[in-house]
Amino acid sequence: MNSISRRLLLEDSMLAAAALAAAAVPSLVHSEDKPAGKPSNTVRVAIIGCRIRGKAHAGELAKIPGCEIVYVCDPDTQLSAELATIVEKQQGGRAPKQVQDMRRVFDDKSVDAVFVCTPNHWHALAAIWAMQAGKDVYVEKPVSHNISEGRRIVQVARKTNRICQGGTQNRSNMALAEAIDYMKAGKLGDVKLARSIIYGGRGSIGPKGKYEPPKNVDYNLFMGPAPLSPLTRKNLHYDWHWDWQTGNGELGNNNIHSIDICRWGLGLTGLGQSTISYGGRFGYVDAGETPNTQVCVFDFGDKTIISETRGLKTEPFRQGFTGGWLFHGPEGSIAGNSLFDKEGKLVSTFTSKRKSESHFANFIGAVRSRKREDLNAEILEGHQSTALCHAGNISWRLGSKATSAEVRAQIEKLKAGTHAAEVLDRTLKHLDDNKVNFETTEMVLGAMLIPVKDREEFQNNAKANALLTREYRKPFVVPAESDI
Repeated sequence: MNSISRRLLLEDSMLAAAALAAAAVPSLVHSEDKPAGKPSNTVRVAIIGCRIRGKAHAGELAKIPGCEIVYVCDPDTQLSAELATIVEKQQGGRAPKQVQDMRRVFDDKSVDAVFVCTPNHWHALAAIWAMQAGKDVYVEKPVSHNISEGRRIVQVARKTNRICQGGTQNRSNMALAEAIDYMKAGKLGDVKLARSIIYGGRGSIGPKGKYEPPKNVDYNLFMGPAPLSPLTRKNLHYDWHWDWQTGNGELGNNNIHSIDICRWGLGLTGLGQSTISYGGRFGYVDAGETPNTQVCVFDFGDKTIISETRGLKTEPFRQGFTGGWLFHGPEGSIAGNSLFDKEGKLVSTFTSKRKSESHFANFIGAVRSRKREDLNAEILEGHQSTALCHAGNISWRLGSKATSAEVRAQIEKLKAGTHAAEVLDRTLKHLDDNKVNFETTEMVLGAMLIPVKDREEFQNNAKANALLTREYRKPFVVPAESDI
């Protein structure tokens, strides 16, 4: 049996055991879930963006004593009304104000912090405006729509001395933190490979056309920093993820979480030595622009992150495992929160004696302490992980059609070429299972991007560097570095 086949069998058994171990561990305890009383130091907060994540934020904030939601904001008045009703019940009859324009929230000096749950293209500007107005900010993942925006958020946080947390909530998983500490102590040996896996079903979003935004939506406010282009998809909400003007595909939507953990575990910073991506939007033709099948290889010299994203119908990566992270070292592996020996035998599942709290409680605690170091996912960490996702997407967007043989020839040149080739084999089988015919369908092989050392730009690639930022629509302009 060759080494790759043996490793795959080990991964099969490890991931099945990790899934069972995770199911046996109690869910994260919210240490501050206490009977609500009248707080002596109320933190007054606003939720900006009232759909799926906004409702989730409201539910988490309701568990934190001394935190009151005083505003809900969304260009869609139906969504803000729905969330306001939920919050009013959670707060014992204290209803938040409802607004469409977030600038009204920022003008209110009584607001202490904002939770940014908008579509991706609004994340950076909302966070920046809020901090410039004296608010602390929790900003959802990915923290920005492009690399330059992420750096601007960090710079504004430093200049204004505001508390700013990224929404990569696995950073508040203390059992995972113990696993990361174990690995960083060298107990797995020199770990060189981490995998980020997101498999899930994403169907067609319908044909491209010209659609009218819902009457209850201020479309100008919804588009904000993006061009005020006609709506070309059936559903305004959520499907913005698959439009480059507003979203970042599945890589930015979900893979950001496990890429963040891979980077955390390997101790990586910056954009590394190279990024390359391949894949495509396969299986249907619709209004979406982003790939539904995408592999990225992030080369950091002696360490590599390989991310896989699937949106078509797929078998799990391994039995019971459709998404997460894997670390492989010479002395064993970590999958999820579980430790395995060199033979793939479950050794233990990590737990922690450290105080457990939600990511939201961690943020509110730092708002009160005024200590940036109290944050589990300070904005610089969120920016660096998000930037890798952006680099993967830039590579793909600048790519060209290629045969599978041409893709293989390129990725086999990489330091992690053996592992990358095995991922390609699995990807091709997945596409074949979905009846994608590579005699008639070609995938996109992305551009090889080589970052400038210690800078967030790419060598000798004007097209790639143009995608580090965007043209902003006044007055919704993310400030340039010189204007911060």
